[in-house]
Parts: sequence; structure tokens; C-alpha cells
Amino acid sequence: MKKTVLREYARLIVRSGVNVQKGQEVIVYADLDQPEFVAMVVDEAYKAKAKKVTVEWDYQPLEKLHSRYQSVSTMGKVEDWVAARQEHYCQVLPCRIHLISEDPDGLKGVRTDKIAKARQMRYPILKPYLERRENREQWCIAAVPGVAWAKKLFPELSRNQAVEKLWEAILYTSRVDADPVKAWEEHNARLKARCDYLNSLRIASLHYRADNGTDLTVGMMPEGRFCGGGEKSLQGIFFNPNIPTEECFVSPKRGLAEGIVYATKPLSYQGQLIENFYIRFEKGRAVEAVAEKGQEALTTMISMDEGAAYLGECALVPEDSPIAQSGILFYNTLFDENAACHLALGNGYADTIDNFENRTLEECRALGLNDSMIHVDFMIGCKTMDIDAITEDGKTVPIFRKGTWAF
Repeated sequence: MKKTVLREYARLIVRSGVNVQKGQEVIVYADLDQPEFVAMVVDEAYKAKAKKVTVEWDYQPLEKLHSRYQSVSTMGKVEDWVAARQEHYCQVLPCRIHLISEDPDGLKGVRTDKIAKARQMRYPILKPYLERRENREQWCIAAVPGVAWAKKLFPELSRNQAVEKLWEAILYTSRVDADPVKAWEEHNARLKARCDYLNSLRIASLHYRADNGTDLTVGMMPEGRFCGGGEKSLQGIFFNPNIPTEECFVSPKRGLAEGIVYATKPLSYQGQLIENFYIRFEKGRAVEAVAEKGQEALTTMISMDEGAAYLGECALVPEDSPIAQSGILFYNTLFDENAACHLALGNGYADTIDNFENRTLEECRALGLNDSMIHVDFMIGCKTMDIDAITEDGKTVPIFRKGTWAF
């Protein structure tokens, strides 16, 4: 891939993604797949007047070794220096850039119960720090090709050809063209117009139906609002948390979900694939979850804590989105969730509640916002999906017909 094009992508992530401000600290999280591109991102962050840029590297084979040899108590312990670092983050509110490239099958074979128990031990200690930073930081998740990921998508190609092909797909779906910053400004305007219309309807519930058996009704909070594209932090800084993104999303009301929904794409969770699964809800809770592949991971996921079995997000994505039109199954949630309507189990987003700036997290949760240590998106959209909105005054308004917008 031409370095000039990659430089534009790096600039997009820094300028339109996290929107680094003069004097801010930046943290880049990356796997060991594209070090030259990571260096470009660091360079662009400094050119945006970042005070300090830190890179934290990850490597799936090491994760696998740690999970094999460390005890649960060791994996689950939060060292004093980790807590001190979290406190530092609360004080400086760094911009966070996540460059994902991991192998969808990279943690296949690890003990999911062991990893889950360790995470459950750490979360109560880390949660207060996370909540103090809620909606105050700028963050952006973007992608770069990893060899294993690229070969899974394009097994017929050589390593180099597969990586190049994946670069092309990432850049196309991320709108990296002659002027990507302008392209994202226009894209954000379109998403905002969609959300404005949805919010004008005052939706009480959404009813999903498809010929694969999906028949699900999800209730909304009266205070809920659809969001999409860029957003503002509580510090007043506009940023784009996902590159790419195609969704208009809202957090539903906990306890108001009835029916069954079938996943239409595989879900990569904690480095393992969950395929061909369905979830049945009663009184908002997932009471049955069955997968042809990855059952243990699915069961573990929805039992991570009390809120993990409830919905935290409903997202609307048309079948004619650029990612869907690419025809590529990415085996990566950042992309696959933006190719189809999806739901998320777990934590809801406080910023989808009207006037959230003047509410505490406790007040948002009292309104019906779900609370959980997980937030996992799974794809449910297909070409036969119809979605109706039932408004607060009892009207039925078509939102999706045959997998795309009905308005």
C-alpha cells in the first residue's frame, strides 16, 4: 500500500478520529502487525501538538501463554502500579487509539472460564476508574491488517497479497479517499439526519422480524435518543469513536425485550469464534442461548455478570452500507457490525440518554440503562429483515424493509 495513502489514514485517525488537542496525552494500543503504520500515527499525533504519545503493544501468542500458565488469582490481581496508572488516566484523560488487527481465531483453545474468572476479579477494582472517565475521553477504534486475519479472509492469496487486499478493504470502508476528513464530515451529517428523524418519532419499542425466525420486540427509554457517527466528550471535543461506522444506535430499556433473535454473522469474542447462534429473551433477559460453534464462549459471555444477559444497544445499519456492499465477511466486530443491524449484550451507553451531561451514571441506570462489565455486539441484520417502530402514541412506523431504510 502506498505510504501517501497510509499517511492520509493515519491523519484521519488522529484528526477526525480522536481529534487530538494541543497538550493532550495519547495512548496507542496495537498488535505487532503494522509497526510502520503505528509510527505514522504517533508522528501525526505529535504534529497535532500532543504532549506525549505512548504505545502499548499486544501479542496474542503471549496472551495464550499467560492464560495457560498463570493461576486465576495471579491473572485476576490488580497490582498497585496498575491502579496508580488508572488514577493517572483519570487525571489527564488521554486520547485512546485502538488499532485492531488480531487473528479471529488467535485465542482458540484457551480456557474461557479461567479468563472470565480473572476478569470478574479485576473488574470491581477497575470499574470506579472507568466510570470516572465515562464520556470524558476521546477514543477511536480503527483497524490495520494482521497476517493471520488477512489469510483467514483471503486464504487463496499469498501472505503479502492477502495483507494488501485487506488494506484495500479497510481503507475503502473507512472512506480514505482524496479528502477523507471532508468525507467524514459529510458522512456524519447524513447519520445525524437519520438520527434526528428517528428521535422525532418518540419510539416506545422496536419490533424485529426476519424469515430466519427472528421475532423480537425491544422496549426503549422515553429519555433515550439515537446517536450515530461523531460525538462530543463532556469536555466539549468532537471525535469519531469508530472508523468505519454506519450505525444509528440507541440503548434500550433494561428488562423490556421479548422474543427470539438469530445471529446472521459469526461473532469473534475474546479471540474465539461463535457461529450460527440464537438468543431468546424473556422480560429483557437472555434465558436461552444456543450456538452450533463456540457454545462455551457464548455461555461464558452472557454469564459474566448480572447485566451481561440484558441488552445494552440496538443499532440500525442498512444492507447497502459500504461494508455490506464489499461482500467481505471480516470476522471482526468493528466491520461486521457496520454491515448489518446488530444488538449488544451488556453495558448501555449513557450518552444515548437525553441530557446525560447533567445526570449521574446512577440516575441513568435508574432510568433503565443496563450496567455490565461487557459490551458485545452481535449481528442480526439480513436482506429479509423488517423493523417497525411503535411510537409512544401507539402508531406503527416502518423503519426497515427488506434489510434497508424504509424512509
